[in-house]
Amino acid sequence: MDDRTSRFDDATVRAVGKLSEAFETIERARGHLYAFHQLTGGADLCLEEAIDQLWAAGHTDLSQRLTTELLGRNVLPGRWTFQVVEEYDDTYYDVFREFVVEARRLTGGRRHSYEASLKEQRRTPGLAGHERGRG
Repeated sequence: MDDRTSRFDDATVRAVGKLSEAFETIERARGHLYAFHQLTGGADLCLEEAIDQLWAAGHTDLSQRLTTELLGRNVLPGRWTFQVVEEYDDTYYDVFREFVVEARRLTGGRRHSYEASLKEQRRTPGLAGHERGRG
C-alpha cells in the first residue's frame, strides 16, 4: 500500500471497497432506470404521432381509444416514469449513497481506496505507464 492507504487495515479497505463496488452497480441500475424513463417518454411522444396519423387516415375509433386508454397512461399504478425514478432516488439510491459516504470515512474519505492499494501493489516503480499518479 502507498502512504495514503497504509494507515488503514486491509480488512477495512477491502470491506469499503466491496461496498463501493455494490454502489457502482446501483449507479448502473439507476442509469438503466433513467434509460427506461427516457425510452418510455419517447415512445409516448411517438404514440401521439401515430394517433394523429391514424386519425388523419380515417381510423377515428382506434385513434380515440388509443388517446383515452393508452396515451399518458401510468406505467405503474399511479405513476409515470419520472415518479418511479424520483421514488427510487428518494427511498433507495440516496440512502445507499449516504452509507457509502459514511463508510468511506473509515478510509479517510478516499474513494477507491481498495483500487488504490491494488495499483500500488501491482505497479512497477520507475517504469513508464506505472506512475503513481495523483490522488
